[in-house]
Amino acid sequence: MVQHARMESSRSKRKAILRVAVDHFGSAGYEHTKWATIAHEVGIGQTALYHYFESKAHCLLTIMSTELDHSHRRFSEAVKDSVDAESALRAAVRGVYDVTASEALQARILVHHVGILETTRSTEREEEERQTAVEHSRAVEQDWISLLARGMDSGEFPRRDEEELGRLILGMVSSVWTWYRPDGVRPLTAIGDSVADACSRLVH
Repeated sequence: MVQHARMESSRSKRKAILRVAVDHFGSAGYEHTKWATIAHEVGIGQTALYHYFESKAHCLLTIMSTELDHSHRRFSEAVKDSVDAESALRAAVRGVYDVTASEALQARILVHHVGILETTRSTEREEEERQTAVEHSRAVEQDWISLLARGMDSGEFPRRDEEELGRLILGMVSSVWTWYRPDGVRPLTAIGDSVADACSRLVH
């Protein structure tokens, strides 16, 4: 019973660290966030952070891996009831922006630091998290490519290079996180509609 309570406490503390890190990395920026600041806000000593993450980079990679996994799941949920590729494309795009404020910050962090996934990490835990993130990234990319291939096979979309087109669309969809702010004039739902229209024009 005591061991179970300790495991629950450990998991909740890890979640708290990630929550605070997302807030700071997404708002102030990863480079401008001190590891000690995260520890202070969570209410633990800085050395205790290393029980959960071996470095600030390990924490960043975990956030990115988590967001990529969520992106894959959101895509699957968004398109599951679509009867054709066109409606699936629009639903998938809108689904990208059907997120909480914290998830929007995670998406911003991912877009700003995606380059870190290209380089092998020097420690075992960082590299393990990087590889997990890369696997999730490939799954997300394949989601969009497969959707476009489906539309081309059905004749809804003109035949083109679905891999190149998928990456173009994914880049357009993701670029919103570089400039979107919750206190902006347009809500995410309206932005999602605009991006869906742009993606539809791009594939036709």
